[in-house]
Amino acid sequence: MTGQQIPLDPETVVGHASKDGRTLEIAPDLAYRRLGIVNAVFYGTPQAGNRNWVLIDAGVMGTGSLIISAAGQRFGEGSRPAAIILTHGHFDHVGALEDLAARWDAPVYAHPLERPYLDGSQSYPPPDPSVGGGLMSLLSPLYPTGPVDVGRWLRTLPDDGTAPHMPGWRWLHTPGHAPGHVSLWRAADRSLIAGDAFITTRQESAYAVAVQSPELHGPPAYFTTDWKQARHSVEELSRLEPELVVTGHGPAMHGQVMRDALRLLAANFDRIAVPPRGKYTEKGAKG
Repeated sequence: MTGQQIPLDPETVVGHASKDGRTLEIAPDLAYRRLGIVNAVFYGTPQAGNRNWVLIDAGVMGTGSLIISAAGQRFGEGSRPAAIILTHGHFDHVGALEDLAARWDAPVYAHPLERPYLDGSQSYPPPDPSVGGGLMSLLSPLYPTGPVDVGRWLRTLPDDGTAPHMPGWRWLHTPGHAPGHVSLWRAADRSLIAGDAFITTRQESAYAVAVQSPELHGPPAYFTTDWKQARHSVEELSRLEPELVVTGHGPAMHGQVMRDALRLLAANFDRIAVPPRGKYTEKGAKG
């Protein structure tokens, strides 16, 4: 079962299409838009207006206009976010970030360990195309690892754990997939924005990405550089027992079946999620 996913019933999927037909509302103040291979998440109530909403992650390169359109449909034409919060800085989460930050003149918040990848000073380690199987893994050497530079707008997430401009939400450090990866948690209704700490599609497979069958899966293997930390992060998130989860890849999910699958993933992470060998696994590192 190593490197595999946990299939789930379609009834675990949650989301109702908004009037633009593509943005899915999963709570009164939470929605997401699938942008090819990745999700962008919107926090804020419909028609919240200028500076009264937050964007979480910024898609792949070339999707800025889609994010702007979705934001306009949900919050009001021309409305700008109070902030952009990043789960991490991999290319598929910051593709439109520089353009959006400049256009909206919006602060960009991230964990301090992600700062080098967001201020133009450092590239991520190279991906490992040997893990996970599937076309997405094989193509991973072509994915950008170089930093973006939003230093003018970059801010560090507050030390007290609060999520800026998201009342009732907290950020949680969930490293492994990236050093400064964070997830966002609202205890009041047990809502979780998990980024890539775990995901709900097999991101290594182009077919699975296209079909989006509901399943629980470890973080995208080809970009995960610390599997011990990744396991710990999934264990921590499982202990929260979330009711609603939206991840960086795959459909949003809810309910007890989802929680049971997350618990199974956490309890058997090494067997289910960790590649048997690879550049960033213990066995691969020793070899």
